[in-house]
Amino acid sequence: MKNTISAELPKISRRKFLVVSAAAGGGLALGFNLPFGVGSAAAQSAAEAAEVNIWVVVKPDDTCMIRIARAEMGQGTLTGLAQLVAEELECDWNKVRTEQITAGQNLARKRAWGDMSTAGSRGIRTSHDYVRRGGAAARMMLMQAAANEWNVPVTDLQVANGVISHAGSGRSTTYGKVAAAAAKLTPPDPKGIKLKDVRNWKIAGKPLRRLDTADKLNGQKIYAIDLKMPGMLHATVKNCPVFGGKLASFDDSKVKGMPGVKGVMKINDTTVAVVADTWWRAKKAMDALPIVWDEGPHAKVNSASIAEHLKSGLTSNDAFADIDTGDAPKAIAAAAKKIEAVYSVPFTSHTPMEPMNCTVKLSPDKAEIWIPSQSLEASLAALSSASGQPLEKCEAYVMDLGGGFGRRIGNQDVVRQGVAIAKAFPGVPVKMVWTREEDQAHDFYRPIAQCRLSAGVDEKGNLAGLHLRVSGQSINAFANPAAIKDGKDRRQLQGLWPEPHDAQIGYTHANLRTEYAMRNTHLPVGPWRGVNTNQNGIFLECFMDEVAKLANRDPLEFRRSLMSERPKHLAVLNAAAEKAGWGKPLPKGVHRGIAQFMGYASYSAAVAEVSVSAKGEVKVHRCVFALDCGNVVNPDQTAAQIEGSVAYGMTTLLSEISVANGRVVETNFHNFRVMKIAEMPKVEVVLPLTHDFWGGVGEPTICVVVPAILNAIHAATGKPVRSLPLSKQGLTLV
Repeated sequence: MKNTISAELPKISRRKFLVVSAAAGGGLALGFNLPFGVGSAAAQSAAEAAEVNIWVVVKPDDTCMIRIARAEMGQGTLTGLAQLVAEELECDWNKVRTEQITAGQNLARKRAWGDMSTAGSRGIRTSHDYVRRGGAAARMMLMQAAANEWNVPVTDLQVANGVISHAGSGRSTTYGKVAAAAAKLTPPDPKGIKLKDVRNWKIAGKPLRRLDTADKLNGQKIYAIDLKMPGMLHATVKNCPVFGGKLASFDDSKVKGMPGVKGVMKINDTTVAVVADTWWRAKKAMDALPIVWDEGPHAKVNSASIAEHLKSGLTSNDAFADIDTGDAPKAIAAAAKKIEAVYSVPFTSHTPMEPMNCTVKLSPDKAEIWIPSQSLEASLAALSSASGQPLEKCEAYVMDLGGGFGRRIGNQDVVRQGVAIAKAFPGVPVKMVWTREEDQAHDFYRPIAQCRLSAGVDEKGNLAGLHLRVSGQSINAFANPAAIKDGKDRRQLQGLWPEPHDAQIGYTHANLRTEYAMRNTHLPVGPWRGVNTNQNGIFLECFMDEVAKLANRDPLEFRRSLMSERPKHLAVLNAAAEKAGWGKPLPKGVHRGIAQFMGYASYSAAVAEVSVSAKGEVKVHRCVFALDCGNVVNPDQTAAQIEGSVAYGMTTLLSEISVANGRVVETNFHNFRVMKIAEMPKVEVVLPLTHDFWGGVGEPTICVVVPAILNAIHAATGKPVRSLPLSKQGLTLV
């Protein structure tokens, strides 16, 4: 038989498919074979095994190497993507291994693996289709290779756990034995591949153990901060403590003679670096280095002046309305009862356990970087730009991230700093690691915001109108000005959009108005595990409890009355309430709070059980979550992600990033408190999945955990919590 896939499948040339897939934004270029970089893990596997297609490499011992294009930062994407490929591949899960591809490999193959960024809960939800097709295509090619060997129709074959069998003759073979022949076949058209119904999954959708856990437990996992290379030098940096200021001068004569110091240099207008034979020696020299800063025009800015700046946006004429149905202000003015409140949330840092770092090696004909990046292709582009080497002579290797949360997705400041330092040491790998203080003081913070909300209810306790205005800093104004159209930045109203599919508001009403007034500061801002959804979730959901109390109605029942046109929002709200036993008696002193919200194409709701002592000590006993993300690849990991969002969200109850004399005050864990394990509540999860869409997991539930807790505190004390952290209300978490 011919070395082709069965004629029942549409044919397409490699060249044509590559062009089509590239035009579609990157995808599957199945079977397009080019050698990997010498010395890479992929090169080693290619030398001893057969690349069936870009997603699957099979070794003679039947090990299936599944290639991963997204970053792993603890969220489980590596295992989830491997499950999706393995499901369609029909391999033995016990023989699955993974390997990360590099940005250079993706570039050399015309972005065959597609988007490599990992943010916005998109790692699986935007790649599930084409990675599954990659696994299915590899399975079809392996089966066809067996059919060719036996000279039988491929339709007469079966496969399970990587073993191909022919019932008619009793013959069987394994993937490892036919992989080399399969690699020579023309790949199928991915559009002609019928994927499995998710309800029939055997590997995907199951609570399988993560593939990367063992290395973490036995100490074999190497993060970028752990990287060691022959002849490596170490560097650390110090930036101007006031954003917008500059480096005026430094006296390197004071530290050049210190043990191990190899160099002190200005690497840009705001930053100085010290290089030594160990990082600790570089750090100690930096501590001793006399530096003069030109602090610039923002040296007198403080948190109070920033708050006043935002306050002006609550009543200004420069806001724009995103939703404007009926006449909310008029309806509220005419209502039998009315209420107005102003909520505020502070700047917050990402605080990953692994500080910013990278290792750079610059040779005459190549630039390389090892980096924990959420956007490896962006890191490659920054490496090329900063080093002056063309993209094809650059390579970026992703390392598992010791926390990302959005900090490592956009701005490539670390790459540019690392390259600037490495230029002084050609041919030598230089590992640059920030101190914790630099990491805290030079973050791209979650934006600060205030929100004024007003509402009215009629004599029957029904909502008459709702008016909401957010005043706060814009991420797009800092990072992507082109996304702001006519001065309107809708991103800051994320979760309050009228459109479905991504971050739709959960309520509809005849008189509803949502607005945004842009008020930027000198601090840089960026994505922060949920970004604006977790702020807007607090604003809307805490105020809804206030309105329900004004209407003398149960918070759950009041919400339900506004959600008839939002069935998926309502379903998760009901699921959380049922799981939590809403309305049933609680132990004395314990109170419940509830919240719902949508973000990253998923619907979430939470119920929190909280007690507050006479001393203001807040104890969160239990949190119940309902999440509809359409489909789940690994339910255990989904639950773990939700648990992580609880810990991350509850930290915002404890800490803030404040500003004094233009600079960040909270520079380490002594004054930026993160939640302790003893403060973690019991977390329960229910997944009322509808299986008709693909939503995110990592970020959606963080936008309901805090308002649910705050609403429980409101129920316990009778006083709403309108600003964070809790210390501003005389409360503390225990």
